[in-house]
Amino acid sequence: MSVTMFSTRWCGHCVRLKRALEDAGIPFTEVDIDDEPQHGARIERVTGGNRTVPTIEVGGRMLVNPTVRQLLDALET
Repeated sequence: MSVTMFSTRWCGHCVRLKRALEDAGIPFTEVDIDDEPQHGARIERVTGGNRTVPTIEVGGRMLVNPTVRQLLDALET
């Protein structure tokens, strides 16, 4: 199952989650919404109008600012 992390360079939560995913051996694609703003609208729909990052897409499901445990649970379902 593919994992996409929507993030920004300046987001501390994104940096920590990215490091945790790498440490857990979870492969992911990172999309910086500052560099690719067309993805911001998708995040706004999920978060009620905010561009909250990190937002993770896994199996067609969007997880807003998830913990690694929440992501692992989503990968298992």
